[in-house]
Amino acid sequence: QVRLVESGGGLVQVGGSLRLSCAASITIDSMNIVMGWYRQAPGKPREQLATIYSHNDADVANPVKGRTTVSRDNAKNTVYLQMNNVKPEDTTVYYCRLFYRTLSADYWGQGTQVTVSS
Repeated sequence: QVRLVESGGGLVQVGGSLRLSCAASITIDSMNIVMGWYRQAPGKPREQLATIYSHNDADVANPVKGRTTVSRDNAKNTVYLQMNNVKPEDTTVYYCRLFYRTLSADYWGQGTQVTVSS
């Protein structure tokens, strides 16, 4: 079974930076694998933040574009989300996603809480 483990969440000062990690239990260095980061506030739909493909092609959503970078380390089967200049509205749970194209299978991590404080 595919497992995704997020880490790096916690308390962050306003204007500071966070770096989240997502370690996958399978090889992600494949054209069949698409990795992504999402976040979901209470009572709201899950919001897509960033997507990264096997050859490092990446997309970042407009609300966080310019202060957010997604990257990967294929040797560690891990993807990262770097967010700078964090704001109070960034406070929520962040999730890692793995989509296996060939199988049309979607896998999610358990989420990691990020809280931005003054």
